[in-house]
Amino acid sequence: MYRALLAALALSLLAACSSQPPAPEQRPSGVEDRQPSTVSSTAPVSQETLDPYSVAALKDPKSILSKREVFFDFDEYVIKDEFKPLIAAHAKFLIANPKFKMLIQGNADERGSREYNLALGQKRAEAVKKALTLLGAREDQIESVSLGEEKPRCTEQTEECWAKNRRDDILYSGEF
Repeated sequence: MYRALLAALALSLLAACSSQPPAPEQRPSGVEDRQPSTVSSTAPVSQETLDPYSVAALKDPKSILSKREVFFDFDEYVIKDEFKPLIAAHAKFLIANPKFKMLIQGNADERGSREYNLALGQKRAEAVKKALTLLGAREDQIESVSLGEEKPRCTEQTEECWAKNRRDDILYSGEF
């Protein structure tokens, strides 16, 4: 009798564990057959609809992204407040375009030794790179190099001319 009771209990447990068809709300829905829509936009691209962080914005003179120079004070590598919006715009561009690479070329005026100017140019390029990465750009998108005094914009011996040479140049993929 004990064995018969145990066998009945085992059978009832097995019956309770058997699989059942899914409830109606759990059944998979059928695949909907859709035809591609034939709606197309023929509206011309205008300045108002241009994405400010698109590749086209890099060449648009009205876009902040077309500005690619950051200037520094004499013997300094601190980014001036007037260039922070420019750097923020380039950081947003790099975030929106993760396949793009940037090269920052640090420059110095001719005053100082060759070694000093190379080091100063590197510090300037690294300062902009650090600002970009702090704003969200990936470090592997940005390379910083120093040209020292080797790429002057102006060759006169005046303060105005030297100020043009104390800069970082920003270049994107395909421009270097």
